[in-house]
Amino acid sequence: MKYWQLSFSVVVVSILLLLSGCVDQEEVLAPKSGETGHLAKTVTGDRYLVGFTNSPDAGIVEGVGGQVTRTFTIVPAVAAQMSPQAADALLKNPNIAYVEPDYEMFAHSQTVPWGIDRVFGDESYSFSTWDISTGNDIGVAILDTGIDEDHEDLKVAGGETTVDDTHWGSDGSGHGTHVAGTVAALDNNLGVVGVAPDVSLYAVKVLSDGGSGTVASVVAGIEWAVDQGIPVLNMSLGGSSDSQTLRDACDAAYAAGHLLVASAGNSGNPGGRGDNVGYPARYESVIAVGSSTQNDTRSSFSSTGPDVELIAPGSSILSTLPGDEYGTYSGTSMASPHVAGVAALAWASNTGLTHSEVRQILRDTAEDLGLSSNHQGYGLARADLAVAAVSGAEPAPDDPTGILAGTVSDAETGSGIQGASVTVDGTDFSATTGSDGSYSIENIPEGSYDVTASADDYVAETKPATISGDETTTLDFALAQEEDDDPDDPVNGELSIDVFDLTDSSNPAWARVTVNWAVSGENLSSVQSELILDGNVIDSQTSSVSGSGASGEHSLRNRNGHGNTYQVKLTVTDTGGNSVSETKEIDL
Repeated sequence: MKYWQLSFSVVVVSILLLLSGCVDQEEVLAPKSGETGHLAKTVTGDRYLVGFTNSPDAGIVEGVGGQVTRTFTIVPAVAAQMSPQAADALLKNPNIAYVEPDYEMFAHSQTVPWGIDRVFGDESYSFSTWDISTGNDIGVAILDTGIDEDHEDLKVAGGETTVDDTHWGSDGSGHGTHVAGTVAALDNNLGVVGVAPDVSLYAVKVLSDGGSGTVASVVAGIEWAVDQGIPVLNMSLGGSSDSQTLRDACDAAYAAGHLLVASAGNSGNPGGRGDNVGYPARYESVIAVGSSTQNDTRSSFSSTGPDVELIAPGSSILSTLPGDEYGTYSGTSMASPHVAGVAALAWASNTGLTHSEVRQILRDTAEDLGLSSNHQGYGLARADLAVAAVSGAEPAPDDPTGILAGTVSDAETGSGIQGASVTVDGTDFSATTGSDGSYSIENIPEGSYDVTASADDYVAETKPATISGDETTTLDFALAQEEDDDPDDPVNGELSIDVFDLTDSSNPAWARVTVNWAVSGENLSSVQSELILDGNVIDSQTSSVSGSGASGEHSLRNRNGHGNTYQVKLTVTDTGGNSVSETKEIDL
């Protein structure tokens, strides 16, 4: 087995690539922000990832002589090119959360195949589990070197390139095509067959034909897959250093309901000692997959550590290669797609499951190989057991919950107060009142709570409420207007919303609205936009401002939220706590 040979210093990074049939590659990623920061030279030139405390602002980067090359939407960050001196200057700006190098990433090792049969347990081809599920209606994104879209044994639904100008449907490396075959090679009497032959397969080319990419290209690939609503993301790639941008992107994708599966890495040793799982597999939001052999032992190269969650076949795996070819590779890169395929099978048999429920099913049905948990995690992924657990299990009873509903009105006039906030104290449950002052908060666990209603220019009121399962508790508020201690004080009166324009910027995956705003007043402090549906705040964005005038743009969104009428509330606040709000409606 041949490997990338690495040597680096703070300034120079040299990479020696040895080729002999298959390519074994060691990965390089950005160092953890705050440890070495921007002082370490990036592998690919003066390329950096810049995180913002609020919305990305290209002008800040350009102001120090940098050039923004990509703006992300999944995280408040940009990819940029600049000098180390410019990166130094950026770190002094209070609007900058971090600056880190955009390090290279590479496909995990691949050398020489078998494993579909193993993950179906005692079943033999044609697997009886396929009578229940073959992966129909579940999308799997292969974040890799691309997929040969013309391969006789693969059906690719679409894709995207984030690394260079090559097409996602070509794969000069072969790595991505090999990974794709393990997930979804067709059951067509040709070549091989994948774990889930009827999934919707997507090629997300985040690594070049040489097997390398950057954190930026991988994050952009994650972002594209999330925007397309693809449930399962397979990342047979990684590196040895942490990246805050990559971590945040994985966490955001997981929070949005996507299941992320990644190869644990090939930095293991024959004794299986040490904690050497790579990134992004090391992140809590990602399933880290180790590699097993035909003898149910750990592959000697497979990385080990407490972050290993599952193990799957990864030694000598036969799969598809570009040009209607087939070949055997080894590596945790080959193990990861087995798990992605099993996840797709289980999810397709009950699309009502959440991603976290699918993940738990994979854990609960994994086969204990008798190995250390640092080597196998929960055990070997089993397609037959996972699908059986989904199709035969009774849904777990939910904890009883109830609904809190009512109105918030003006105590003097009795008219409803629009845009008032109702908060169940000590919880994350809250709502904003509609045009008639009504609100409704669902799925509150049974129990007794204090509930607070508040609105601009009114005295807040707190009342007790008892929530009972499957019942609606009514709680109305009548708020008194605040007295103006100093009627001659002009600060609140001088706050003004000068521009408040809404633009429908939705895409197939997200109902999205762009808020263009301009405000003025004395001692401005913040501007907040809120997206409200049926009295509930779906999304919000806040910008810190100062001085007597400010303008900007907010992007608010709701996943799969098309076909609804939303309220958008814009609030400007000064340093004295005074605020002015305005609400508009938009159909998305």
